[in-house]
Amino acid sequence: MSEVSESSRSSPSSKPTGKALLDLSFRSILSLEDIGDEIGKPNSTGLKKSKDSGKLICTALRLNNNNIADLSDLSTVLEGIFHDPADIEWIDLSFNDLHSVSGLVDTLTNLKVVYLHGNAIEKLQEVDKLAALADLKSLTMHGNPVESSKGYRQHILSTLPSLKTLDFSGVTKQDRTVAATWRKSNVKKGNKGNKLSI
Repeated sequence: MSEVSESSRSSPSSKPTGKALLDLSFRSILSLEDIGDEIGKPNSTGLKKSKDSGKLICTALRLNNNNIADLSDLSTVLEGIFHDPADIEWIDLSFNDLHSVSGLVDTLTNLKVVYLHGNAIEKLQEVDKLAALADLKSLTMHGNPVESSKGYRQHILSTLPSLKTLDFSGVTKQDRTVAATWRKSNVKKGNKGNKLSI
């Protein structure tokens, strides 16, 4: 994990307002299967349950400041806990040990806010996986090794055109112009379509 000051290990100002929030931050969760154990504790959620399924109704999920390294089972775990995981629009996975975002968009197709800062993501290609999130408006990736990649901001903005904020910073018209220019000069045209040369 990248070095980040202890005072910045949570995002108090970035709490979703008006959302059915399940806060499982700072729980020493090692794997996604541990989520069920945390939810099973008395008075752990405060969320309403669906009358149909008896499962939790949730639109925002905070899993930050744990030790999660793998999201591949996220769909299975969330489908076992939540009435409709696709209702989740906001997720905070910051300050874990994630190297990949694989598994994030399988079930959580309506995400608008994704916090991934302070993890161990090294490759810009991980951002490409988030392109399936058509409504994504806010993303954080700072504090990951990928942040030092050449063209970091331009790649993200050209890959995710719906973003309004990146790393808690607003996206300007100039950012969009620079990202579009960067993309044009960094695309290799081949027989099988366009591929970024990063």
